Amino acid sequence: MKPIAILKTGTTIASIAARRGDFSAWFQAGLGQSICIVDAQSAALPPADEFAGIVVTGSAAMVSQRLDWSERAGDWLLQAISSKLPVLGVCYGHQLLAQALGGVVGKNPNGREIGSKLITLQADYSDDPLLQGLRSPLYAQTTHEESVLELPANAQVLATTEQDPQHVIRFTETAWGVQFHPEFDADIMRNYLHARRANLEQEGLDTEALLAEVRETPQAWSLLQRFAQLVH
Repeated sequence: MKPIAILKTGTTIASIAARRGDFSAWFQAGLGQSICIVDAQSAALPPADEFAGIVVTGSAAMVSQRLDWSERAGDWLLQAISSKLPVLGVCYGHQLLAQALGGVVGKNPNGREIGSKLITLQADYSDDPLLQGLRSPLYAQTTHEESVLELPANAQVLATTEQDPQHVIRFTETAWGVQFHPEFDADIMRNYLHARRANLEQEGLDTEALLAEVRETPQAWSLLQRFAQLVH
């Protein structure tokens, strides 16, 4: 059985990694099967057909910067999508897919979105093979400053939040993007809020209120298992 590739576009905050490990460990826990970590910054990415599917992680980088490694990774993902390989982009990965397919990514005009946020699924989500069976609305963990501002051609919005009207997108028959973090649990989310406290307060956000709103998000977490089931 082919593994699922985790295209690693960044790392978590060092203090969190020391206690909880990095993104790849969190994704493996959710996917529950064999994975292969692929460094997005590698000069030579492996053939996509070596994998059963691809999950693209978050990053502290910004997709709109169009860094060389990010552009190469976007081209690699386009090749995977053209081969109808299942692809799930998370946060940075969500935005990278949108940009690679012709959409526009930039600073969210509604400001930074961080914390456990309410996700509203659109009326036709129940026909989607990845989201069907979920109950709307649901909570998910979020942390991002940029968003998908303009959709690529033929993309479909499947879910929104108060701050992000294009929070979950189905790009093609086999490619999805979610701005939220299904791999985060409440403990990880609280640690992000603590680590970002100075920036949040400079932006006028109430860190204590955001901490008080943090909750576990089992429906969002289940998305990784759903993706693994689709892949195999």
